[in-house]
Amino acid sequence: MKYIDMLMRSLSGQRRTLGSFTLRQRLSPARFLRGEGPETGPVALRQRRVFILPTRQGLLFAAILLLMLIGSINYDASLGYALTFLLAALSVVAMLHTYRNLLGLRVDIGPAEPVFCGETLRVPVTLENPAGQARFAVSLHFPEQTKAVCDVSADGWARVELPLSAKRRGRHALPRITLATVFPLGLFRAWAYAEFDARVLIYPRPARATSRPKDSAWQTDLSGDRGQGADDFAGLRNYHPGDSPGHVHWKTMARGQGLHTKQFGGDRAEELWLNWQATAGDTETRLSILTRWVLDADVAHYRYGLRLPDQTLPLAHEPQQRRRCLKALALFNGGESL
Repeated sequence: MKYIDMLMRSLSGQRRTLGSFTLRQRLSPARFLRGEGPETGPVALRQRRVFILPTRQGLLFAAILLLMLIGSINYDASLGYALTFLLAALSVVAMLHTYRNLLGLRVDIGPAEPVFCGETLRVPVTLENPAGQARFAVSLHFPEQTKAVCDVSADGWARVELPLSAKRRGRHALPRITLATVFPLGLFRAWAYAEFDARVLIYPRPARATSRPKDSAWQTDLSGDRGQGADDFAGLRNYHPGDSPGHVHWKTMARGQGLHTKQFGGDRAEELWLNWQATAGDTETRLSILTRWVLDADVAHYRYGLRLPDQTLPLAHEPQQRRRCLKALALFNGGESL
């Protein structure tokens, strides 16, 4: 019995220690300011995730109620008491509805398409409402970014695209998402954080249109009948007056990339090596030039490869080649950010 009592006291002490640790964790200011940190999968907004405080209008409303209560006491006005307590009860009900407007929502994100540095990334976010009551005026935003506001129907879901400015090339972790609402009266603001263990890819900013360098890095090789036949597609060239309308590549014109004519014949299209050594300037300038060359070579349907100081991508002409080259340029020389 003596040993059993000692064991029970030890277990009781451990429970108190774990309980106090859990309480400190729940009351940590870091959760209040920054949330739970990166997580995988959908994030469910439980009670411990949703915070609520009065807004400026709520504080002003409370001050008015205090003045009404003082006036009612001073003049012994029964109707004043009734109106003051009625408005106070209304504010308590509004606080409950504001809190419940976020409680229970499930937040998830989808893959974001890579963009070029300086553009705006669009991150798809899905809000799922498993409850039988609709949620209104829920706002979402990344830090210092434009807000998106949506309603979520009962037992339904809503999808929004959050804008995020792409300021630096590379692979970057997504910042936390802030969800907030002041529904229904604007007296209280409830908010929650959702941060996902996900990354987005940002390509280097392409340089302005530049002419091809005259060194061997851009020498072309076109065999066969030099593109004058009519069987095999060999690439694109600039449009010349008198070219057949049937050979005009209208898609490039629709994309605002100028008027080009399709060439046919030959054993293969032009082959290009996009070489780091053919560029000049600092690292970001060189990457911008190479990005422009990749885009131009892809539009012209060349078979091209990329040579960087630490990596070489072989010649290829396929839809994935553009993505491979741009990814290599984005991640060059430590372009991955934590």
